[in-house]
Amino acid sequence: MLFLLFLWMYVVIVAGNLLIVLAVGTDRCLHTPMYFFLATLSCDDILFTSTTVPKALVNIQTQSRSISCAECLVQLYFFLTFGDMDIFLLATMAYDRYVAICYPLHYTVVMSHRHCVLLVTACWTLTSLVAMTHTVLIFRLSFCSKKIIPDFFCDLGPLMKVSCSDTRVNEFVLFFLGGAVILIPFVLILVSYIHIASAILRAPSAQRRYKAFSTCGSHLAVVALFFGTVIRTYLHPSSSSLNSVEDDVSGAVMYTVVTPLLNPFIYSLCNKDMKRALGRLVRGKVSFS
Repeated sequence: MLFLLFLWMYVVIVAGNLLIVLAVGTDRCLHTPMYFFLATLSCDDILFTSTTVPKALVNIQTQSRSISCAECLVQLYFFLTFGDMDIFLLATMAYDRYVAICYPLHYTVVMSHRHCVLLVTACWTLTSLVAMTHTVLIFRLSFCSKKIIPDFFCDLGPLMKVSCSDTRVNEFVLFFLGGAVILIPFVLILVSYIHIASAILRAPSAQRRYKAFSTCGSHLAVVALFFGTVIRTYLHPSSSSLNSVEDDVSGAVMYTVVTPLLNPFIYSLCNKDMKRALGRLVRGKVSFS
């Protein structure tokens, strides 16, 4: 039953996010910065989930839960890269909405295609550097044989718990660098939406206020779901008790599987343009450009 559940969720994640990428790529009306970032987020969600769920499915099906050190480090690196990319992309999307609503006359200049590509490239570069830093620090640790990782994939916290080496340097870097990677984008998102809310409330037309809220509502829902579970998992005092381990695994399932699963539904159900583009895509009335 667990295998079928994870397999169903993985298929839905890949199919749903791939539909969003295809809808954005085939509909000229969606060739805007907001949907460019959404398509990038969907690609990242597919890659993010693919670093953990397929291996978990193999483990469940074969009843063999072993993983080599090299495989674990590779999984850790890509998990951190794509996971941090999710965080940076959500912050970038908030900035895009901030410019669109607060400075509409400057939007086409500030969020030009070149600037959007530069923003995404900067996000990829930063996440790769952060992931490499953590992976190298984990590589220097030694691990006792027959240790059980208290999670369904290789993550920083569980790996440090089963290490036989001194992990104080790793914990220090995780606290400050990991905290910065999570909290700085989160604060930027909050500041952006405070300015957005202020601008919306000053709008003279109720129709304009509704349109602004509708374009931001789906993004806010994803931000709340993703950051809520990530902050709960990484920035709370952890213990080795059974309840704490179960809570950590449940939190990991939430942001690695459930959030990418819900993203396509949230963005498509709360957005008329996306629903129209997906309808045309499903009916086969598309043209690649």
